[in-house]
Amino acid sequence: MDTITDTPWLTEPEQRVWRSFLGATTLLMDRLDRDLRTAHDLSMPEYEILVRLSEAPDRSIRMATLAAQVAHSRSRVTHTISRLERKGIVRRTQAVGDGRGVSAVLTDHGFSVLEQAAHTHVRGVHAHLVEHASPAEFDVLGRVMQRVVDELDDQGSCPAP
Repeated sequence: MDTITDTPWLTEPEQRVWRSFLGATTLLMDRLDRDLRTAHDLSMPEYEILVRLSEAPDRSIRMATLAAQVAHSRSRVTHTISRLERKGIVRRTQAVGDGRGVSAVLTDHGFSVLEQAAHTHVRGVHAHLVEHASPAEFDVLGRVMQRVVDELDDQGSCPAP
């Protein structure tokens, strides 16, 4: 394989779109993270974990499963859960039916924190992303991003949303 001739170099318009995508996603995630930290002392990764826990049966997920869902290392999730545990937002328990496993559980206090943070997060997503696209453009963006998720998930690289 000749890497020089086999590389599908980006055209100038593709390069512009790619760089806009990189810049926009970096700035958007930074802004959403800053808004959550300022208003609720939560980071985006912490918020994502709380959302996952809130949607799970009994607001509980095995730590290994949680790490896979948020595409973080087990040690990073353990560290994050420890911070949330110190704030009384989550607690760890024995996994049901498996004495070796550990689950993270969203506490009632944690659910209340998430309910408040959700307003900040959704307002930010709306103001910094949704309002900048027509419904048709937003639909196209969603379809393209879902195809990317599907393709990467087929390769075992990305957790299901």
